[in-house]
Amino acid sequence: MQLLTLAPDLLTYVVSFADQVPKDDDVKAGWLAFAIFIGLILAVAFLGFSLVKQLRKAQAAKDAGVYDPSDATPPRHQA
Repeated sequence: MQLLTLAPDLLTYVVSFADQVPKDDDVKAGWLAFAIFIGLILAVAFLGFSLVKQLRKAQAAKDAGVYDPSDATPPRHQA
């Protein structure tokens, strides 16, 4: 029963704490956030290049008939 009587007070305290808006000077991303952002960009670029490489290898294997000889497609000719 004690918990039920404290619940409204606790809820009021939590909501008032969560509703506080920081000052403009208190909110700064900083250099660490910038480094993490650049790291994420590099990771996505690396994964993109790796994906393209693996897709090219898979297409070459498919063209060579490694997966299923009846499914082999003729090599593409580039102009």
